[in-house]
Amino acid sequence: MVKHIILWTLKDELSAEEKEQVKQGIKEGLEGLAGKIPGMVDIKVNINGLASSNADLMLDSTFENEDALKGYAVHPDHVAVADGKVRPYTKIRSCLDFEV
Repeated sequence: MVKHIILWTLKDELSAEEKEQVKQGIKEGLEGLAGKIPGMVDIKVNINGLASSNADLMLDSTFENEDALKGYAVHPDHVAVADGKVRPYTKIRSCLDFEV
């Protein structure tokens, strides 16, 4: 099994209300990929970080193996969410992939 963890920080120019809308859109978009990506075991997006956090949201996903993760990266459904709901609104992306 492979974990794929992403932390994003949203762009500064977004208002607090816009940030909440963007976070909800990212959550719905990515969690909506469940059952559509071969080898994906689980996907969750946390949008309710504590005030002590220095990131706005987190993707926590699990794949059967590294090849499944590579397939996810280029899967058209994932690319559509990333290009439409994530990349236009984020300024920082940190990723950690590891075996479990």
